[in-house]
Amino acid sequence: MNQPKYPALALHIGGQWIQQASGGERAVIDPSDGAALGMLPLAGAGELRAAVDSAERGFKVWRKVLAHDRYTILRKAAELIRVRAPDIARVLTLEQGKPLAEAIREVTLSADIVDFQAEEGKRLYGRTVPPRIVGVLTQTVMRQPIGPVAAFTPWNFPANLPARKLGSALAAGCSVVIKPAEETPGTCMLLVRCFLDAGVPPDALNMVCGDPAEVSSVLIAHDAIRKVSLTGSVAVGKLLGRMCAERVKRFTGELGGHAPVIVCEDADPDFALKSSLAAKYRNAGQVCASPIRFYVHRRHYLAWAQRFTEGARSLRLGPGLDASTQMGPLTHERRIDEMARFVSDAREQGARVLCGGNRVSRPGFFFEPTVIAEAPPTSMVNRLEPFGPIAVIEPFDNLHEAIEKANALPYALGAYAFTRDLVTAHRLSEEIEAGMVGINHFGVSQPEMPFGGWKESGIGQEMGAEGLLHYTDIKTVTVGVPA
Repeated sequence: MNQPKYPALALHIGGQWIQQASGGERAVIDPSDGAALGMLPLAGAGELRAAVDSAERGFKVWRKVLAHDRYTILRKAAELIRVRAPDIARVLTLEQGKPLAEAIREVTLSADIVDFQAEEGKRLYGRTVPPRIVGVLTQTVMRQPIGPVAAFTPWNFPANLPARKLGSALAAGCSVVIKPAEETPGTCMLLVRCFLDAGVPPDALNMVCGDPAEVSSVLIAHDAIRKVSLTGSVAVGKLLGRMCAERVKRFTGELGGHAPVIVCEDADPDFALKSSLAAKYRNAGQVCASPIRFYVHRRHYLAWAQRFTEGARSLRLGPGLDASTQMGPLTHERRIDEMARFVSDAREQGARVLCGGNRVSRPGFFFEPTVIAEAPPTSMVNRLEPFGPIAVIEPFDNLHEAIEKANALPYALGAYAFTRDLVTAHRLSEEIEAGMVGINHFGVSQPEMPFGGWKESGIGQEMGAEGLLHYTDIKTVTVGVPA
């Protein structure tokens, strides 16, 4: 197999691609074998401030571009992403590890996200309100771009997550400083090139990498940054949220989840099983809305657990560029030890490990698809997001009990259920506490729909018309008769 070349990495600051920076450099690692792919330059404080200064200049230019002209540029960027999708996807797989077919779907969906937000950018409508005071001619509510944005994205979806933030911010007329994860910078760099090649002004789009704590503190403290958008863990979201609150800056946080799945007594168990296996082990479980807690009606439980375990055990693990691979490696070596801690804790508390639970004896960061039965509520895996290929299965006897268990955690991003009864479907959609609920499928993340969580799973939404509005400020304008 011919291995695609990994690109020379660079930061984009002030219209220039920079391959050496004051923060030094770090290796980007191929998680399928642990080999270094390339060296990433790291921005220091000076380069970070220069990026924000550039974004401030870019905002003054980009906000004046007509909405229809912004739409045309962003549509072109989306088309470039589609044309370059094979190359972008191969880079994504090299640095992140997911199977190439998953990477291609991610990149093409990223283009769809940019397309949708470009369209919505033409529809940032205001409204006219009849005045109640004599002498006032008009009362208008307007939406205007909020200003330069600092955007932080993680490593699990290196194309999709930057596309959400870049598509929305740029469609609204904002400029952006984006910081992708240092583990997966190449994918974002190629996306940024698509936007720039499509005609986004160079100062309107800057990309930086560096020490995460330094990058966030410098960017958020800069007076020019008016909005912060983060996809990350609950702990990091709380930290950045506090930093924004102290400076009265707008903050959107798409944080962690711990998604339940309820398989009702009347569900089609075969359909639920097939769908659940594919969703659970997609991207090796490294998905914020990944299903984790499977509550299966006792009528189906024993057979369902056995067949789910057999399906998990039969998955083919390997490098993402191997066409036969069904689950790739974890992106970090440190995630291996974290998975082992979840399994060890569950065992110590009396749970049964039906399959998996170990590191795979081969090069790279591979962990076995794991199924745990009847883990107690106090176990780590039932309290904390594993963010890996671990599923927990337990039976329930009535729907009220299942819904209570589904709602028991402080996380509420995604939730899922399977039923063939319309009344049950409506009850589940009403009573489950989550920002997104999928009934009889797992496809809750679509460009046209808002993506976001309740409780500690986040603040605000991305994608959909709602996501675009988070990048605007509201202005009330009233015009009266002059004296």
